[in-house]
Amino acid sequence: MTTPFERRAVLPLAALYVVRMLGLFMVLPVLSLYGESYRDASPVLLGVALGAYGLSQAVLQLPFGYLSDRFGRKPLILIGLLVFLAGSLVAAMTDSVWGLILGRFLQGCGAIAAVVMALVADVTAEENRTKAMALLGVSIGIAFAIAMVLGPLISGQWGLAGVFYATAALAAAGVLILLSLVVEPARLVVQGPLDWRSVLSDKELWLLNAGVFVLHFVLMAGFLAIPQMLEAAGVARVDHWQVYLPVMVLSFIAMIPFMVIGERKSWVKQVYLGAIALLLGAELLLAQARVASAVVAALFLFFMAFNLLEATLPSWVSKVAKPEVKGTATGVYSTWQFLGAFAGGSLGGLMITRAGLSSVFILCACLLVLWWLLALWHRQPARPQRIRINLGQANGEPGVQLLAALPGVKQVTLVAEDAVIYLQVDATRFDPDQLAAYDWALA
Repeated sequence: MTTPFERRAVLPLAALYVVRMLGLFMVLPVLSLYGESYRDASPVLLGVALGAYGLSQAVLQLPFGYLSDRFGRKPLILIGLLVFLAGSLVAAMTDSVWGLILGRFLQGCGAIAAVVMALVADVTAEENRTKAMALLGVSIGIAFAIAMVLGPLISGQWGLAGVFYATAALAAAGVLILLSLVVEPARLVVQGPLDWRSVLSDKELWLLNAGVFVLHFVLMAGFLAIPQMLEAAGVARVDHWQVYLPVMVLSFIAMIPFMVIGERKSWVKQVYLGAIALLLGAELLLAQARVASAVVAALFLFFMAFNLLEATLPSWVSKVAKPEVKGTATGVYSTWQFLGAFAGGSLGGLMITRAGLSSVFILCACLLVLWWLLALWHRQPARPQRIRINLGQANGEPGVQLLAALPGVKQVTLVAEDAVIYLQVDATRFDPDQLAAYDWALA
């Protein structure tokens, strides 16, 4: 069960995710359609424009994550939102595909995804982290569904410029949410120095990095082709939202039982492998879909798998990474996420030019087969264990340092306003009798 502090911390971050991702997603269903009117436009350059934000995101995720470990999460999120706003304005004011690429690149320089995920990990217990990441996944799903409605409507009325002006306004709303609602993380006391090399030497983390690369490659490449497929199947541009909205809602509802089963029964790896296989099936169906009903069925399978993987992957990263380098670990993870977005947009546009729409889905299917084989090497994540200590009137400051030094303690979180301490422990190494020397009441 989540704590009051966790709810206060995570809900505003989910709202922040909604306004930011809404701005990014609104361009997905319309750029390949309306971008043709830009000067010097071509399928390849429009693919680069779609994925350009992923390149700059990939370059800057690790620096943002590392700096957030040293200087705090909120200052880095604020900087990222302001840069994202500036990029949106550049994209809104251009009539050239090159200006569009520049604006999208600047949008990506607001590389806050890793910092937000690290902040979520800071303020949640391990057993609640997948729920929290799933809430971010819900936020992404909500943003995507709304974007699929607003993108075609806004671009139909004001063109792509209107979409980017709306994105800038959403970035400003994100700044307001950050400054007024996002709480400072509880003070964390952890063992060990900021050893970023441990992030680069962990096999589990690299397998997860490879997974998120493929996941976002498939997303970005697919949305160069899917809007055109819907239009070819007889669905008017301004009506595409009528397909996306119910598909997003129903696919999210359908994935929830599998996420719950994976966590409660410690079948995370099995559910993960199943979701990759489901995504593969969706790509193969899209490769041969010629009518609207087939495209809709494939999209349902696609987003059911995508939402499940989008919630599972960052939660798994936060469980594997050492507490003192979570920002760095999520920075590396997000780097590969956005490299995947850039590669998917760029190569997807090239494939469409050279071999047609279906070739994009064949390429994605091949990558998904490789991902599934790599995922077999994962270890099943250990079931997390948390211990809560009620401080009452006691001063917890000195005791926190002692608790952090106990064998088997992975992380200590002091929530002063709730007068509690949360211990994240390795159940195989931690002896609860070690706490008998403390006068605090265990909850």
